[in-house]
This record gives sequence, C-alpha cells and structure tokens, in this order.
Amino acid sequence: MITEKLIASERQQHRELANQDLEKLLVPNPPPYAIGSGDVLSIMVWDHPELAGNAMNVGSVAPDPSGANSSPPGFVVDHQGRIQYPLIGMVSVDGLTEEQARALLTTRLSKYIANPNVTLRVQSYRSKRVYIDGEVKSPGLQAINDIPMTLVEAINRSGGLLPSADQSRIMLERGEQRYRVNLRDLVQKGINPGSVMLAPGDVVRVHSRDESKVFVSGEVLTPKALTMHDGRLTLNEALGESGGISPLSGDARQVYVVRKTPDRTRVFQLDARVAGSLAMAESFELQPKDIVYVAATPLANWNRNLSLLIPGALTSAVSATNRP
Repeated sequence: MITEKLIASERQQHRELANQDLEKLLVPNPPPYAIGSGDVLSIMVWDHPELAGNAMNVGSVAPDPSGANSSPPGFVVDHQGRIQYPLIGMVSVDGLTEEQARALLTTRLSKYIANPNVTLRVQSYRSKRVYIDGEVKSPGLQAINDIPMTLVEAINRSGGLLPSADQSRIMLERGEQRYRVNLRDLVQKGINPGSVMLAPGDVVRVHSRDESKVFVSGEVLTPKALTMHDGRLTLNEALGESGGISPLSGDARQVYVVRKTPDRTRVFQLDARVAGSLAMAESFELQPKDIVYVAATPLANWNRNLSLLIPGALTSAVSATNRP
C-alpha cells in the first residue's frame, strides 16, 4: 500500500541512488593541464633562436582535430612521454604541467647556457579526449585542453542539449564504472554541475525523454504513454494527464503501480477514497517504464462478463424493463 512511510522510504532510496559515487566526479578546483603523449610543445629559449622548435622542424604534426592550434610543428611528445631537445637530448615531460616542464628544461639547459630564459606552452592538444553522444547538437570527440573539461564544458562544446534531451539521465562511463548524473537534481541541492570533472577516455551519453515513459492503462478516460518531465512524474500527474479515473467503471480503491526492478516486480496500491490519498499520490514519484493501472469496479466486471456470456442480454433486459 502507498503510505507516507512508503513514500519516505522511496525518497531515501532515490536520494541514495542519485548521490551514488558522484563524490568521485566532483572536483571544485581542477588541476592544470598535464602534458601527455601526442601533444605538441612550442619551446623558445630567448636569445637562442637556433633552439626554437619551428627552426628545428621536429616531428610531423597533423592538423589538430579541434580545429585550433594547427600552427607550424614544434616538439612532439612521443609514445613514451619524451621530447628530444637540442643540447640535452631526451627529456621526459609526460604528466608534467607547462610550468613544471619549463622548470625542468631550464635546469637541464643551465649546464650549457648561462641563465636560460625558457618559454614553453602546449601548441596542440592531442593526447586526451572525451566522447559525447546522444541528445546534443554535435556529438563526437572533444579534445581536452587547458580549459578544464567539465561535464558542462563538454556539453557546451557539443553545441548544447537538444530540446528532446532528458537532463535527469546523463550517463557517464569511465572504464567499468557507470554514473548517472541528474543536472536538475544537482542544482536543487546547491551543487555546481561545473564541478563534475571528466577524465580522458570518458564517454558521456545524454538520453532522450522518449526513453523515459510511463504507461497508464485500465479504467482511465484516456489510456496513454506519458513522457516524464526531466525524470519527474508523480502518480497524481499521471492520472491527471490521462483524464482521471473513469467515474463509470473505475474503482478508486484499486489504483496500482507496477514496477520492474532487477530483483523482482513490485506492485504498489493506492486507495484513492482514503482521506489524504491525493496528497500521497502527488508525493509518490514514478520511475521510467512504470505501469499505472486502474482496476474496474465489481459492477463493471459483472457487466462485461455477462455481455461476453450472453451478448446483448443486459441491453434487452433494460429495454424490457422500460416498456410501458
């Protein structure tokens, strides 16, 4: 039976599911970009133009997939995370920030050059990417650069969400882990969605609202499939959008919600005649693929069974009774 105690328990389970492992994704202060294999570095030592990467023409650099930084080639970080620089040879820069790599080169060059003034920056970002799919304007690969790749940043780079996007069902796959992100829920809790940090190799899929439907059948005026509103639809709203319980054949004591779970099938019942039942129906939140069923009254069932056994018998009896 749908009671206030059951509603409180369902809310707690929903809250725990919404917060499941999301703490691992929240990074309020993201670290600076770390250099990786495939990146192209522009390195300049002031007063020593012969050491410039453009002059050395080190590496063959293809155009940047992001369309940015497709300038002349510099120093390409190889598959082992190293660059080959004049005078000092192979230098490992994998995992270092621009500042750390600059300090390392300055230390190495100081053995050959007095007080070297080194400028280093990432010229082309090619080592880290994420993939955005689903209800966004331009799905596809997005390169991670010096701007922190948050979930909001990735969605914006993909052209934003389409009107058909379900903001409550954004799935993030990271290796073997799957996370469900509800943007509306995060905002309501005061959590900045821009704190959800993506990692290289993450796959983000924005689901469509059409994948989150609730089916209303039985003794309602208009049985139909209803689309949830960004992951939220109450039992009261579902009945209201279906025209309500049929006053002729619907049994208000037998309003059922059938829910398929991985473990079992759960059936909830609401007695709409009980005082306060409408408030409970408004507080009872449905889930995608739920089935709302309103049973018929005993009289309606008797009438239908009789009509099946003796077609037209009830109509004939009524007509005979009404004869003068």
